[in-house]
Amino acid sequence: MDNNDIIRVENVSKGYPNHPVLQNLSLTLKKGECFTLLGPSGCGKTVLLRLLAGFESADAGKIYIGDTLVNDPEARIAVPPENRGLGVVFQDYAVWPHMTVFENVAYPLKIADRPKDEINERVMRMIDIVGMKGLDKRLPSELSGGQQQRVALARALVADPALLLLDEPLSNLDANLREEMRFEIKELQKKLGVTVLYVTHDQEIGLAISDRVAIMNAEGAIQQIGTPWEIFEKPVNPFVFNFMGIANFIDVRRDGGAFLVGNGNQPMPWETPAGDAVEWVAAFRPSDVKIARNGGGLRGVIRRANFLGAMMDYLIEIDGTHLRTSLETHHAIAQDLMFKAGDECSLSFLSLHWFEKEALKGVLEE
Repeated sequence: MDNNDIIRVENVSKGYPNHPVLQNLSLTLKKGECFTLLGPSGCGKTVLLRLLAGFESADAGKIYIGDTLVNDPEARIAVPPENRGLGVVFQDYAVWPHMTVFENVAYPLKIADRPKDEINERVMRMIDIVGMKGLDKRLPSELSGGQQQRVALARALVADPALLLLDEPLSNLDANLREEMRFEIKELQKKLGVTVLYVTHDQEIGLAISDRVAIMNAEGAIQQIGTPWEIFEKPVNPFVFNFMGIANFIDVRRDGGAFLVGNGNQPMPWETPAGDAVEWVAAFRPSDVKIARNGGGLRGVIRRANFLGAMMDYLIEIDGTHLRTSLETHHAIAQDLMFKAGDECSLSFLSLHWFEKEALKGVLEE
């Protein structure tokens, strides 16, 4: 085992009656990194977190934390949660309503029978670190949702765990507080040097806080592991591309040496794929589209124009295939790009990903 590894999952499988969840899954986390498990609801992210925490046991495979084998059903090894040196925060906070902030945060240290002076010093330090100074005597009912989440984080971190497991900890917060808290979690992780495993289906959070990201599909299989930039800019398959935000897929067919869009005769104005397939899909983000009234590129028709305040959102048809693009409203006004339904336009692309059409089967349904 690499000395820099803090978690190693080897060929782990877990399922329930008539419902397999994880099959031969392997994964390694490095010390000090923020690693995010990202995937659709029901794909097994939380199951894997519960296996790591010790709340459930694998059906097969091995789980190591540091150099310690904590779960191996074949050898009948299942180290209990309290002996794994982990901190865990769930989406429902799970702070005790009858305890003050201080008592909630102090609980793990009291269970560990730490000296009173040590408990007081560590708890007050952690309350300060999570931005709750002066609120140590309040009950959870006197706190906002974001403050309760900070209490849960402080409680998980007060015993200096080697690893912090976060299961959708921000999903119950409003959008503005979610954005604020995700950056606070990253700052906490850097300040304390703790390793974080973050479980979410929220792509923005995964991109914002992670050193590395693992993308899981609906069947619980890992599709790609990489930095946020690698996941977003170099997706290995259509599932990853589609999962990481609004995606356009337009049909392109090979006709001799040309690659024609949809059911028309317009050639694709971009570097075309090198494979032998006849049917292709060009994939791109709305931000990869450049729209104009005239000029080179593909000709299309605006089918829907939505004013979204700061942005204009357009649905465009090109020879039977459709795509979405958006641009800032002030730019659209300045450049005479305020289209209405029925207007013609021309399109070019900043970036494209090519996938064989066969590889797209089932992706959009997931």
